[in-house]
Amino acid sequence: MTDKTDIRIVRIAVKVGSNVLTRADGTLDVTRMSALVDQMAELRKRGMEIILISSGAVAAGRSEVHPARRLDSVAERQLFSAVGQAKLINRYYELFREHGIAVGQVLATKESFGTRRLYLNQRACMQTMLQNGVLPIVNENDTVAVTELMFTDNDELSGLIATMMDVSALVILSNIDGLYTGLPSDPGARLLATVHPHDDLSAYVRRETSGHGRGGMLTKARIARKVAAEGITVWIANGRRERILPDLMDRPESVPCTCFVPSSAPVSGIKKWIAHSDSFSKGEIWLDAEVSGLLLRGEAVSILPVGITRLEGDFEADDLVRVISADGRCIGLGKAERDAGTVASELGHKGRKPVVHYDFLYIE
Repeated sequence: MTDKTDIRIVRIAVKVGSNVLTRADGTLDVTRMSALVDQMAELRKRGMEIILISSGAVAAGRSEVHPARRLDSVAERQLFSAVGQAKLINRYYELFREHGIAVGQVLATKESFGTRRLYLNQRACMQTMLQNGVLPIVNENDTVAVTELMFTDNDELSGLIATMMDVSALVILSNIDGLYTGLPSDPGARLLATVHPHDDLSAYVRRETSGHGRGGMLTKARIARKVAAEGITVWIANGRRERILPDLMDRPESVPCTCFVPSSAPVSGIKKWIAHSDSFSKGEIWLDAEVSGLLLRGEAVSILPVGITRLEGDFEADDLVRVISADGRCIGLGKAERDAGTVASELGHKGRKPVVHYDFLYIE
């Protein structure tokens, strides 16, 4: 077991959900926002680097504009976020300025992570901000996002940012203490304090108990598990608890929360990008039982034409493809070395070069 107190925190990502920053009437809770800024400022004074992934733009805009007619959900979200993002970042600017901390706004879309080039460009930008003492405040650019290009919610975005920026820990702040064995309101439900890499959560996290919004606990648990598998500690905790961030850094064992223990196996930067790029895949590679078994047992093997049973999709060289096991399950993602037509002509042949090299293959 990894001791939660053994982690040396240098850089953290803090994701603050809408249910932490929003009042009962749907407007922005500036008091809670101020309290969290005070906590992050305290950690900065200790020498920690912080990246903030903050929801709240829609809540901030809701009190500012009143549509003349009923809008669909996407149009309403775009309107409120367009107005609210300006209000939200201005609030953060003023609150952090009281502590002498400069902030910078980063508005992301899924397309920002769609290619390795865009991914590295965004990482370089945020790295420059941190090197110059600027605290990045990241949010999805809801004003241009449409349904098929939206993140599940900012939990998904926070996972991408955490792995991209090589943080020591990701803190996901919600309005409950963490992951429970049932509904949090159920008297018999128990808070899961620690989740290890191979723990089975299927009995505890189900779609019907995933909370509100576009994500909920189902998404949080999925993202937390994936990020922890890449060597990053993840805490799901209650953002409405006083001093939640300093307490997590100082004595996490005493804080009601769920800690996802990080894997000790190193993961390369390219595999971290691939791991979070499922929505950008252009096709599928189906494997036979032998290769499926090797990969699922953790063997370091590349995917060769002889081990592929069929292809789906018209992918090109360097496109991401989903890896499907012999029993029809998606078990990972990889970067194709050649286009689908070329690979199709090689199926069943031995002695050919890998279709997906192990260095560019992520198995879940």
